[in-house]
Amino acid sequence: MPVEARIALAGDTMLGRLVGEHMRSAPFSAVVADELREITSSADLFVVNLECCISDRGTPWPDIGKPFFFQAPPRAVELLSWLGVDCVTLANNHALDFSYDALTDTVNLLDEAGIAAVGAGPDLDAARAWRTMETAGGLSVGVLGVSDHPPDFAAQPDRPGIAFADLAAGVPEWLTRQVRQMAGSVQVPLVTPHWGPNMTIAPAEYVRRAADALVAAGAGLVAGHSAHVFPGVSGRVLFDLGDFVDDYAVDPDLRNDLGLLFLVTVDEAGPVRLDGVPLRIERCRTRLAEDGESAWIRRRFAAACAPWGGPVARTPAGLTLPLR
Repeated sequence: MPVEARIALAGDTMLGRLVGEHMRSAPFSAVVADELREITSSADLFVVNLECCISDRGTPWPDIGKPFFFQAPPRAVELLSWLGVDCVTLANNHALDFSYDALTDTVNLLDEAGIAAVGAGPDLDAARAWRTMETAGGLSVGVLGVSDHPPDFAAQPDRPGIAFADLAAGVPEWLTRQVRQMAGSVQVPLVTPHWGPNMTIAPAEYVRRAADALVAAGAGLVAGHSAHVFPGVSGRVLFDLGDFVDDYAVDPDLRNDLGLLFLVTVDEAGPVRLDGVPLRIERCRTRLAEDGESAWIRRRFAAACAPWGGPVARTPAGLTLPLR
């Protein structure tokens, strides 16, 4: 029998602003419901997009056109540990919101908690590096993070920052090389890009091209984020994971307060099946979706997967989709 493992994947996890204030005086179950935590902590690996820095230091990034700055208190690392998070990607447009000191604190606090971080670091090589983890059953999983915005957050050989790639211009050679090397080193190579515009339910054409190039380079699974809503799934590409925890304003039509926790079953040959757990973000707290909310999420997800022929089926816990 092949060895299988379950990887939990969550999208934008923003633990600053109102969520951070809530967290200072409330138990963690007031931010993420206990029932949801039972699911995330039982996964073999849990990977999230950390959409903030974690620090008490720093000053806002000097960009007069930047509207939002997200900084979480150090206690946020304890919340991530409580949830069972094994790895975060910092390759996004908020890793440097409070400049270099706050990013340094974020990386150090995560490391002290035993949580791997990809997609950002103290220099270019560290930001572009992937991390390797092993499941209890012995499967090796590699994680590589990259972001297509903003270019001024890009790490340099002697400066902290994110792993930046202008994906609209094509997947750069360095990223193709990293994916190939990771694919040759682990059984399940996961690439998690922060790409595309916000609040769009269909992936941009350049995102589709980049996804194809990443798969061709050897990515066994691609799990994107940035849109705040969940487009569909095409083969081993999850175009966007949507939001997981935040205090964001809610679009009444796109319903970015309704989302999914993605659970991908993998074996030595790659992804086997995707299970989706419907979620509701309500007043800075994420819980399992109720019946009517779950039905809306299933309809939206099935419609988003339809262009790629994905046979989405209903399950007692939410939905499922074969990936092989």
